[in-house]
Amino acid sequence: MGSAVTAPGTPRKKAAVAGPAASEQREPVIDPKVETYLEIITNSLSDDKGEDIVVLDLRGRAAFADRMVIATGVADRQITAMASHIERKLREVGLKRVLIEGANGSDWVLIDAGDIIVHLFKAEAREMYGLERMWGKELDTPPEEPVDPLG
Repeated sequence: MGSAVTAPGTPRKKAAVAGPAASEQREPVIDPKVETYLEIITNSLSDDKGEDIVVLDLRGRAAFADRMVIATGVADRQITAMASHIERKLREVGLKRVLIEGANGSDWVLIDAGDIIVHLFKAEAREMYGLERMWGKELDTPPEEPVDPLG
């Protein structure tokens, strides 16, 4: 008799581990709540003087989130405050499960807001990790063939 192996975690995490089934390939769905949360996050970052705010659309590209927001802060205190403000504002509109990691004086703070992941960096750390290069859309398109200058 065989026994089923179960993966720990939430249904979303289990689905991410299992990967997409061939029959489950479908167009990404736009969730109005995600769009509302995204607007709250980007407005909060802008209000807190976050720099170089980038939103990456991960729908159909990653199972762990639909959007990734990346922003730069100039000091630990600013980054900690940005994370705290995002958490408070999302809770005010009903998103109760917001997890923050690295908010104790780190160069990189991660906020897990369910379908939106937020990365807050100091400039040096942002450059070093290069998340835009890793997750940017330019990676989805093949590079153009080089042009032969001789003809």
